[in-house]
Order: sequence, then C-alpha cells, then structure tokens
Amino acid sequence: MCLSVPMKVEEIKDTRARCTAMGEERWVDLMFMADQPPKIGEYVIVHLKFAQRIVCEEEALKSYALFDEILDVLDKSS
Repeated sequence: MCLSVPMKVEEIKDTRARCTAMGEERWVDLMFMADQPPKIGEYVIVHLKFAQRIVCEEEALKSYALFDEILDVLDKSS
C-alpha cells in the first residue's frame, strides 16, 4: 500500500525539491507541478517521490496527527 504524505519544501534545485516530514527527508520530483511550482516553506503532497499539489499547513499538520494516531495503535497492538 502506498500513501501520499504532506511534506514541507526546504530547498529547490532545478526540478527537484528537498522536503521534510515527521523527521524524514526526501528529494522529490516537481515535474507534475511545472505549471504551479511550490515555494520554499510551502507543503506539498508527495506520492512515490513526486510532488502532486500544494496543501496548506493546517491540512499537513492534521495529516501528521492522524499518522501519529495510526502509529500509536500499531505500536500498542504489537
């Protein structure tokens, strides 16, 4: 199963962006966002190392909270 994850854009080089989320860092491809590229500090939805769209910080933080809840449940069940 693959999940799309909101990530914060920290650096942009050509058609790639260094993004962070929940302590993880990834270089993601911006080719699907050529018409509306993100700016440093914005959040993007990332799926399979490709940025898909810009999301607001509030939406990103809500997603992180849900991921934390899921991880807590999984930790308790193992």
